[in-house]
Amino acid sequence: MSEKILVVGLGMSGIAVSKVLNSIGYEVLVYDDKPYDQIEGIDKLQNLPITRVMGDPLSYINEINCIVVSPGVPLDKEFIVKAIDRDIEVISEIELAYRISKAPIIAITGTNGKTTTTALTGEIFKNAGLKTRVSGNIGKPLIYDCYEADDDEIIIAEISSFQLETIRYFHPHISAILNITPDHLDRHKTMENYIYIKSKIFMNQDTSDFAILNFDDPNTWGLHDKINARLVPFSRRERLKDGLYIDGEHIISNIDNSMEKIIDINEIFIPGKHNLENALAACAIAKSWGINNDTIKYTLKTFKGVEHRIEFVDEINGIKFINDSKGTNPDAAIKAIEAIKGDIILIAGGYDKGNDYYDFIQSFDDKVRYLILIGATADKIEKQATSMGYTNVVRAQTLKEAVDKAYQLAKREDTVLLSPACASWDMFSNFEERGKLFKSYVKALRG
Repeated sequence: MSEKILVVGLGMSGIAVSKVLNSIGYEVLVYDDKPYDQIEGIDKLQNLPITRVMGDPLSYINEINCIVVSPGVPLDKEFIVKAIDRDIEVISEIELAYRISKAPIIAITGTNGKTTTTALTGEIFKNAGLKTRVSGNIGKPLIYDCYEADDDEIIIAEISSFQLETIRYFHPHISAILNITPDHLDRHKTMENYIYIKSKIFMNQDTSDFAILNFDDPNTWGLHDKINARLVPFSRRERLKDGLYIDGEHIISNIDNSMEKIIDINEIFIPGKHNLENALAACAIAKSWGINNDTIKYTLKTFKGVEHRIEFVDEINGIKFINDSKGTNPDAAIKAIEAIKGDIILIAGGYDKGNDYYDFIQSFDDKVRYLILIGATADKIEKQATSMGYTNVVRAQTLKEAVDKAYQLAKREDTVLLSPACASWDMFSNFEERGKLFKSYVKALRG
């Protein structure tokens, strides 16, 4: 590791990296586009010997040996491009975290389902009596757990494509790709590049490791011949000769010619077909580690899901309210629509990541009675909807107005679903803020 390191981007990840690098003994410089007094959490660096870069970071390029970029920082910034041209190492938080970690890492990525699968896998491992830390994109920066964990612990990490862009030696013992559907194309430009970046999660694995892939997803399964690790596929649609799959009403594990029933799918607590895929992936990871079926089954029966992902909020006058703020792309929102029984009043819209909304509108069938649109993509989504003959579109200026209108339009046994199909950054700092506000507005309907 280099002696003088520039940390770019001071969100949760950048602040965590800065603190850990300082603790290890590196000279740390930090930079963010925002004025430092407007950065949430900057006070955590206040009494540390850390240099705040003012103005253009290019002026410091001759002083530094390494740049650690936060996930939200695009790599086409001029000073980053020039740093790479000068052979200055540019890495992500997860690359740094891996380099200092004593504990083995299980890394889970995919366009959708990462948070649920990571949380569920963590519960299985904890219920198995293993010393387990769950971190990464799920909430706590990975660098903290990698810095603190001993070699008898296990780190289960949710990993995003932004974090994978700048890895070099990152080497999880078990990697998993749940699915790859169009997302973040404003950043990654092409689908081919997005798929390649996702595939980097297993690029340093060898025959002593495991790679979990979704057999049903063409973009994901198309990577199987590039894997050096032991491949463990999972499928909701096909009976696999080697892997995990659904047979009738059961999850079946068929690994090394040992066929076992794990659970009746009707006993799994979290609803939806997509959650069957998440459960299959978590089972595949657990079986690869050697966890027994009783522990896996108990966890699947008791795990209640994660906040902001098809989360039940309340039922008022026979109308259910569901928070799916984590549905930040069309495919995630489609899965939420499919998971809900009965008619839906759908609240959608937000920051434009360059996605197409044809399949999203197509998924409405006769279930979505009204579509209430907010945010920067409202015009784009409404145009797509009307071109496809869907005209029950209502506009709202704020999320609160959208919730109030949804309640007025809903009838008994309807579900008001917040599943934006878009990122939150046009109106909110993150999807968590959007989800929490939605829940507070629903609570206010009770008076």
